[in-house]
Amino acid sequence: MNTAIVPYTYFAPIDLVARAIQFKEWNFEVNENYQKQSYRSRQYIYGANGKLLLNIPIKHQKNKTNKRKQVLKEVSIENDFPWQDLHWKSLQAAYRSSPYFEFYEDEIQPLYEKKYKFLIDFNQDCWQILIDFLQIEIATKKTTDFQLKYPAHVKDLRGFAKAKRKHETENLKYTQVFEEKLGFLPNLSILDLLFSEGPNTNVILRE
Repeated sequence: MNTAIVPYTYFAPIDLVARAIQFKEWNFEVNENYQKQSYRSRQYIYGANGKLLLNIPIKHQKNKTNKRKQVLKEVSIENDFPWQDLHWKSLQAAYRSSPYFEFYEDEIQPLYEKKYKFLIDFNQDCWQILIDFLQIEIATKKTTDFQLKYPAHVKDLRGFAKAKRKHETENLKYTQVFEEKLGFLPNLSILDLLFSEGPNTNVILRE
């Protein structure tokens, strides 16, 4: 089993990345229906007051009589709202004092300056940056059609995009910026782990 079906998420939660890097090929799902309140358009970081949601605003279909669900690859970002500026400032405020924020910020900041029309284009760049940061060799492609189920030799990780689910990081611990004040928060955005542990992130994910 060397192939995984990976959901296009906004800087994936830690447990999704930990599972995905076990495979040599990632087939990104672009043909599924877009699901609200999932990691496809949100990530959680550790802010000064605890768990903080960063949510990408999405353009909803104007025709209310059209009940056809939006396919993920067709979902557009609502750029009338300055979400990129808000998200970048939130990341700076949360992680400026972390050990490795300055190590990664020059590569991440352009994501919040370039204007994206489609959600999957933004998420694709998030994943590519993550692959570069982790220094892993992964063959990537996109799905050509939607399949409800995959054969046993393909690992389906699409369920990891659900925000309301039990996470798989019970034994994964590291030092967080505000941990001493507010305690450890599990399974945040992969950025939380990267900013805290830097190049050691890959090792921690595989433990």
